[in-house]
Amino acid sequence: MAGLSLGTALNPLNSSMIAVALVVLRADFGLDVATVTWVVTSFYLSSAAGQPLMGRLADRFGPRRMFMLGMALVAVTCALAPFSPNFALLCVARAVMALGTAAAYPSAVVMVGTLAQQSGPAQQSGTAQQSGASHQSGPAQRANAGSSRPLGHIQMANTSAAAVGPVLGGLLVAFVGWEALFLVNVPLALAALLIVRQAAPADAARERGSFAALLRDSDIPGILGFVSSLLLVMMALLDVAPGFRWWLLAGGTLIAALFVWRELRFTPPFLDLRLLGRNRPLMLVYVGFAVFNSVYYFAFFGLPQLLQEAGGYNPGLVGLLMLPLAAASVLATPWAVRAMGRFGVRRVLIAGVVLLAVVAALMWLLTGSVAIPLVLALTALLGVPFGAVSIASNQGMFVSTRPQERGVAAGIFQTCRYVGAITATVLIGVFAADGVDQESWGLMTLTMLVLSALAFAVTLLWREKPR
Repeated sequence: MAGLSLGTALNPLNSSMIAVALVVLRADFGLDVATVTWVVTSFYLSSAAGQPLMGRLADRFGPRRMFMLGMALVAVTCALAPFSPNFALLCVARAVMALGTAAAYPSAVVMVGTLAQQSGPAQQSGTAQQSGASHQSGPAQRANAGSSRPLGHIQMANTSAAAVGPVLGGLLVAFVGWEALFLVNVPLALAALLIVRQAAPADAARERGSFAALLRDSDIPGILGFVSSLLLVMMALLDVAPGFRWWLLAGGTLIAALFVWRELRFTPPFLDLRLLGRNRPLMLVYVGFAVFNSVYYFAFFGLPQLLQEAGGYNPGLVGLLMLPLAAASVLATPWAVRAMGRFGVRRVLIAGVVLLAVVAALMWLLTGSVAIPLVLALTALLGVPFGAVSIASNQGMFVSTRPQERGVAAGIFQTCRYVGAITATVLIGVFAADGVDQESWGLMTLTMLVLSALAFAVTLLWREKPR
């Protein structure tokens, strides 16, 4: 579990660390604001496309093997990235690094199921009683019951890494330079690789085939269609090509329609839309998680900019002001695991989404004051629904999926996180094109409330899939 947690934490860590290096990268490479943000966008797009693909490969060739391959790719890429001669290659390195980290989470979810089955009848029985599932029988049911605690460990590592990222990134950039944001991943990835290689159970027999067959089955046109549609819609909403906004939006919409048409007819598809069509509970988990993350990342990316531009706080202090979010999410995750055992996944999800709406409403207070005590209180409150809803959604995905589909399902689940994050960053660009001030923050708060209401409606519809 230590190795799995460390490996899966690299993706959220690197998605948040880079925020403090944007100003330095602009100066070193002579970039404008719009151009430097592609170092963030390239990471998210690669992660969104890579998660379902890596999940399918984990199901096909073995989760332990794919986890170690991903960590090796991260270590090699991050060792070479500081020597990039230009910004374009640096963005490519970020995309490759994201692809390597994308292998960790779906592989970890598959291994969690194996570990839960192998943990011993006594422990499984005890966990099942705690989760209210003592009436179930069979290895799959015991694996579902025993999965919430290890998934909770992984979630704590992920939420902590995402929240601590700005602080760690600020220290590394201040004392070493932006190159350290890549180099720090080398020992972490190697440690995760070695731990999993030594301690994780060996992969069961998996299918084997030629590289040509693998390439043919990887649905490269589907991947390109998914990324292209997201990219064109983002460019349209941000108006990166004035005069061509509607053309970009139309092109993105058309490619998205063609992508859906192809995925429904290609076997095996990059994004298994058939899995969603025949599994309504899983589809609701995905939609709710994407909407939830759009609200969360509105605050996660918008609040630091508000504090710097409206409050005049320096980046180091802003990073420290985000620390309560990490502490609260770590504390909320084990509480949510115990609450799921007592009250069920659905009730924890509903409670978390309601609290998220309350926190979003309280964010309105920042339109009048950005005093440090108020900011500390709000970031701590934001961490509670983030920890609770994240682990409850994880568990909802796990129990809504058959064991042989969990790698693919986990990959799509993480893609929903990135779709939510991309949505938030695009909307921030729409509402605050000239900077995040208290007036634009008021509009963003109203948007967060609307999205919270949508997440609540989706959560009410979700029921655990009967077994």
